[in-house]
Amino acid sequence: MAEITASSVKSLREKTGAGMIDCKNALTEANGDESTAIEILRKKGMATAGKKAGRVTAEGVVGSYIHMGGKVGVLVEINCESDFVARGEEFQQLVKDVAMHIAATDPRFATRADVPAGELDKEREILMEQLKNDPKNAGKPDEVLAKIIEGRLNKFYEDNVLIDQPFVKDPSQTIGELVTAKIASIKENISIRRFTRYKMGEGIEKKADDFAAEVASMVG
Repeated sequence: MAEITASSVKSLREKTGAGMIDCKNALTEANGDESTAIEILRKKGMATAGKKAGRVTAEGVVGSYIHMGGKVGVLVEINCESDFVARGEEFQQLVKDVAMHIAATDPRFATRADVPAGELDKEREILMEQLKNDPKNAGKPDEVLAKIIEGRLNKFYEDNVLIDQPFVKDPSQTIGELVTAKIASIKENISIRRFTRYKMGEGIEKKADDFAAEVASMVG
């Protein structure tokens, strides 16, 4: 029998919105396997976040965050199901937290679905070359290396995809898990639709002053 830890119960609760006791019982029944535990909770109608996942989110707000005295700014659109929830303090705080997180971590995509297929293929190609150049992988078939690559892609997602990143204010949960917890708490589906991050001066080639030449011109 697998050991059911407090962290595994917490993780399952954040993903499903089910109660702590229900999560612990589901993990016990699933012998510690989280995916099986989620299925158990869904079959019992306890995974509230999962049940709301398909519901339309046509309301919400565009929130902002400005940092470093105006050096970095973020606009983020987060959607929910009703204007009532959008105006609520808990939803507004979520928007502020996500905008602040984006300012701090500079993700490139909101979800994995937003990552272009060509970019993933290129990342897989690079990882495959790295593995093949490692003597430890000599003789391993490509299908084994492909499985290793899929595992390593998680690091790519963590670096680049917003919902896969550890939340800066609480790295024990990802942004995706934070949103799932809010879905369970607010009782409405929530989705992060899009965001833009601005960094003052980004993309502008700054003029490099030639101080020596300037002094020479002044004296000569």
